[in-house]
Amino acid sequence: MKAKHIFLTVVISVLTSLAIIIGYGKYVKNANTVAGQVEGAIPSNYKYAKLNDKSPDAGPADFTMPAEASLPAVVHIKTKTNAKQINNGLPRTQRQNPFSDFFDDDLFNQFFGSPRSNVIPEQRASGSGVIISDDGYIVTNNHVVANADEIMVTLSNKKSFKAKVIGTDPSYDLAVIKIDASALPYLIYGNSDDVKIGQWVLAIGYPLNLETTVTAGIVSAKSRSLGLNRDKSGNVGGGVESYIQTDAAVNMGNSGGALVNTDGRLIGINSAIASYTGYYSGYSYAIPVNIVKKVVDDIMKYGTVQRAYLGINFRDAGDLNDEQKKKEGLPLGTYGIYVADMPVDGAAYIAGIRRGDVIKKVNGVEISNGSELQEQISKYKPGDKIPVVVLRKDKEMTFNVTLKNKAGNFEVVKQDAVKDVLGADLTTLDSKKAKEFGVPGGVVVKKINSGILNDQTRMKDGFVILKVDGKQVNSVEELNSAIGNNANITITGFYPGYDGLYEYPISLGE
Repeated sequence: MKAKHIFLTVVISVLTSLAIIIGYGKYVKNANTVAGQVEGAIPSNYKYAKLNDKSPDAGPADFTMPAEASLPAVVHIKTKTNAKQINNGLPRTQRQNPFSDFFDDDLFNQFFGSPRSNVIPEQRASGSGVIISDDGYIVTNNHVVANADEIMVTLSNKKSFKAKVIGTDPSYDLAVIKIDASALPYLIYGNSDDVKIGQWVLAIGYPLNLETTVTAGIVSAKSRSLGLNRDKSGNVGGGVESYIQTDAAVNMGNSGGALVNTDGRLIGINSAIASYTGYYSGYSYAIPVNIVKKVVDDIMKYGTVQRAYLGINFRDAGDLNDEQKKKEGLPLGTYGIYVADMPVDGAAYIAGIRRGDVIKKVNGVEISNGSELQEQISKYKPGDKIPVVVLRKDKEMTFNVTLKNKAGNFEVVKQDAVKDVLGADLTTLDSKKAKEFGVPGGVVVKKINSGILNDQTRMKDGFVILKVDGKQVNSVEELNSAIGNNANITITGFYPGYDGLYEYPISLGE
């Protein structure tokens, strides 16, 4: 009787487990796509590496399986930036002197003092990237592909593809590029919030132009800020940094590569090293994957990052001395984010947070420094409502804050037709004319009206725009996309019938 009861219990348990597994599989199959991936989908590289079928004797320091799964999904990125001839003055004609038929213009200018153009030589560089979807989307660092005229991606199987930039954001130092391929291996996103100090991690990339390379180390710190990133205006205060610090060896060329855990899940994008020589000397830094997922998702959905703002000026509460804490009525051991100042139309003030409050938690996550605060706020977009716990005097209070965008409203930021702000009539360069000029395409400034171009530059009607911040634009639509939400840009182009390329730096403001 007892044996029969035990057998019945075992059968019921097995059937229940099977039902749960089948039901979960069906639920996952219908999950929404986030940042290019379907939750629960397992690419072939993970199945091949048998990461879900580890042998019992595989010790904690056996990295063969995560390395085997990750290597096919990390790519080598090579970029080329064409040589540029720059002259910021007004255009000069090709036959501006009577000796042009006898002497080269450059030789004549050396003798007679005419202005010479500055030449920036062709530049080549390389880095790494991580495939995040089977149809060819790749995440890398912004500094790997910034201003590149040509981007080539080489897979681990030696196949090469030309890539196009989908979107970039210097504030996070992240970029999304795409190759025209299918059925690719890719890395599954992990959860960087679950990363623990001391756990093993692997760094995978193409350092020093070598073939794909795997190094191992441990997480030595979290939420590090180095002051490297700048926003689109070049302001260091607008950069977002909350690095995972590891002692896995990372060198030049590893930028944009993968930081994975022992399950082969992507937990970060390698971005920087701490070194006086430019080579690895102890520590490397990766952007947490939870920030990466948000940035990638925004770029793929909206074309630009939807950055939310809490609306405060802050200091780490741990930096306040005992006298300052006493003056504010705070316990001496207080940690968190001290609200030093805030605009009255900001999200925090509207929700009820005031100067002198100390932020302790954001959406249930404890906050102890500014990097952690940036990391948590970076996960949300304008219009999202999140609970924020603050310490006021010696009492904890919770406020529901509806985050705003940089413009001070709750709307999703779109890539508006910023070309209208330029104050000019624009048209796409005719393909026949483009062939005649020997260029792939461009945008003709037909007529300059009142506006930024008139106020800030010496540009004349008829100028042909070729690039924005070094990125080729072949149409008005591409011009609009290249300008995006940038506050400062440099327009490069030429005047038909005149020598050289000309650059016009302009400020678009907010």
